[in-house]
Amino acid sequence: MGKRYLTKSRFKLGLECPAKLFYSNKKEYLNQKMDDPFLEALAEGGYQVGELAKCYHAGGHDIATLDYEEAERQTNELLRQERVTIFEPAIRFDNLFVRVDILVKNKNHFELIEVKAKSFDDTEEEPFFNKNGTIVAGWKAYLYDIAFQKHVLARAFPQAKISAFLMLADKNAVCGVEGLNQKFRIVRDGHNRKGIQVSNRLSASDLKEKILVKVAVDDVIDAIFADGEFLKMVDQFAASYEQDKKIVCDIGSHCADCEFQCSKEEEAQGFKSGFKECWTAALGWKEKDFAEPNVLEIWNCRKKDSFIAAGKVKMADLDISDLDPKGDKKLGLSASERQWLQVKKEQDRDKRPFFDKKGLAREMSQWKFPLHFIDFETTTVAIPFNKGRRPYEMVAFQFSRHTVDQSGKVEHAGQYLNAELGKFPNYDFLRELKRQLEKDEGTIFRYTSHENTVLNHIYRQLMEDQQKENNIAIPDRDDLCQFIKTITTSSDSSAEIWNGKRAMVDLWHLVKRYYYDPHTHGSNSLKFVLPAVLNSSPYLQKKYSQAIYGAEGGIKSLNFKDWQWLHMKDGLVVDPYKKLPKLFHDVSDKNFNLLTQEDELRNGGAALTAYGRMQFSEMSDQERTELSRALLRYCELDTLAMVMIYEAWREWVK
Repeated sequence: MGKRYLTKSRFKLGLECPAKLFYSNKKEYLNQKMDDPFLEALAEGGYQVGELAKCYHAGGHDIATLDYEEAERQTNELLRQERVTIFEPAIRFDNLFVRVDILVKNKNHFELIEVKAKSFDDTEEEPFFNKNGTIVAGWKAYLYDIAFQKHVLARAFPQAKISAFLMLADKNAVCGVEGLNQKFRIVRDGHNRKGIQVSNRLSASDLKEKILVKVAVDDVIDAIFADGEFLKMVDQFAASYEQDKKIVCDIGSHCADCEFQCSKEEEAQGFKSGFKECWTAALGWKEKDFAEPNVLEIWNCRKKDSFIAAGKVKMADLDISDLDPKGDKKLGLSASERQWLQVKKEQDRDKRPFFDKKGLAREMSQWKFPLHFIDFETTTVAIPFNKGRRPYEMVAFQFSRHTVDQSGKVEHAGQYLNAELGKFPNYDFLRELKRQLEKDEGTIFRYTSHENTVLNHIYRQLMEDQQKENNIAIPDRDDLCQFIKTITTSSDSSAEIWNGKRAMVDLWHLVKRYYYDPHTHGSNSLKFVLPAVLNSSPYLQKKYSQAIYGAEGGIKSLNFKDWQWLHMKDGLVVDPYKKLPKLFHDVSDKNFNLLTQEDELRNGGAALTAYGRMQFSEMSDQERTELSRALLRYCELDTLAMVMIYEAWREWVK
């Protein structure tokens, strides 16, 4: 076994939780994070930024080998030159080893440049510090990362002067060319890793107007180094990893995100759970203890760490005074009331759903038919697809719409998908949405704030495009803006304030205030609420156990034919999402499940990954067509899921 080095990625892992250093890269400890770099590149959409940064430093030498010793040898050979730029140079000192994104040497001066696919606003006075002098939480991991690299470089070259920079997507920059993103294709290399293929059509004029900005961070790093704790932490991490010794640390709410977990079935196959080992050591738990619900599951609760510190780790340990449920003068359950409801049901082993019949009936009495259920799929990319767009501008590429009329008739009434390469789809997306929704005054439903946020973003784009020097021609701009203001409420950051007369109703909000099912384990994600509702609604079970969806005389569908949504296994409904044809045929079930595990704020990982694959990876026309069909089916189920929740509630209210 070779020498064990503390690298950038391992240092970052240690920042999350020092115990993870012991579990990492050991086959017996299953890691639930994505292990497909190509897929991760598509999902995050930021890997191309690193390649663009290299293009800003012409003449650089790329250290491509993954072998530690060979990479270090090649790096040291190049560093013999007085002036040189190196990409991914290997810098080692003792048991510390880093691969720097870009290193520029000019005699005795090094520029250390860390490239991150994160946006930066250079108009902010103190972007990295809070008013009390602490580092802004959203920047801490990035700044500690480059501080670690500077420390290693300084130890390896003690006589050199080092200037450290973050290279970031400039939030205020405007892309000066069309199709810049498509000139950085994401491809699989021979080892099934991600790679970036730069187009031979990339020209100097493409790079003239920079969308990445180089930000000096030496002052921040000095502040990080100031009290000596950072360097002590580096030494501790490096020593423990080199000696393969576990750092024992406190358990807490952060454990909920631990990737080193496995199922009972996987344990039976010989795999281990790092999460269980940490909690067993801290609490002395046995297997039966892990089967009981614990405080990590409590929805939206900020008291988890204090509960754990007080020894109240299981829900059974809590009493009503711990959560102190109080109303908030709004209709339905307050957050604390919902939290206590969740805990109490677990304590009483009560698996029945809570349903505020009176409250929902009051809400439903205000709705106008036909009801419209809509879902948007969007992405944001660091390198814009189009001229005139900024890094991380919202791109709305797909929507689905279901309707329910007063008689209860359900149909998939409309959809939109842009599969065209390099097109800015937002305005056509909006025009089609307007065309489909303006025919009546029916109530419109969304799930979470996502759709409202997207339309506010498009409103700003419409207004900004009007103000640009070239005054992009949008003849129906005023009509589109008025439509947005009719069906939305203004965002908190908006200079204008409005509340549309037909503003969308948030079904997610209604779930939180009026409905709770213990089978969701506290989650309000559509992916958890749908199976729970199906399992508790005889009406839905009877209706959707028949192959009526997309059938003649049944429910109209634009993408399915004679489809049966509801199947039972071991007395429970099989999650309808698991019955869909695969979105990606070359992706493992584990990685696909990670993409589709939405949090409550709807990250839409699978859809934006599929769109990314269509836009900036190599694909045949047939593959593009198949992926488009799969995207349409997935989005259609999202709005049908909303319909099913409504149908179950309607029957319960009767």
